Amino acid sequence: MKSEADLDITSFMNLMIILVPVLLLNMVFAQTAVLDLKLPLGDSVGNVNPEDVSVEVTIRKTGMQVVVAAGGASRVIGDIPVVETKQDHKKLSEVLQKVKKGFPDKNDVVLLPTPEIDYQTLVAIMDTARTFETVVAASLVDAVLFPEVSLGDALVIEQASREVQP
Repeated sequence: MKSEADLDITSFMNLMIILVPVLLLNMVFAQTAVLDLKLPLGDSVGNVNPEDVSVEVTIRKTGMQVVVAAGGASRVIGDIPVVETKQDHKKLSEVLQKVKKGFPDKNDVVLLPTPEIDYQTLVAIMDTARTFETVVAASLVDAVLFPEVSLGDALVIEQASREVQP
């Protein structure tokens, strides 16, 4: 006589009861955002059309500076000092909105942080440069400022400008 073997899945069910909730809880914390960045053109300035407009935000521990360069000339649009040891994101958004009104077709901005700027500050400034909150038809929406963000190094650019001037 042959007896059929019973399948004991009790230990497997115990494992699933513990494993499934743990995995589901960890999925919420594993969200990743990817931002498409472009690098500045660097030394290939001769190939750039001089009529193109360039919007640059230099980020230092003492504050930020927004510069618009067009046709070989650059103009400082706004100096934004730090407020209580933090960068003033609201003022930066206002200055960039003013620049966007002047150049509505412009979609890219170059951020030039110094090495002492921490990562969280840089990400917050990137978010500020990309969108701003506005009211449209009695609803609060995110409007687009400069969605194409490029990164550079403020110290390298400052040293290069000093070397050119005698």
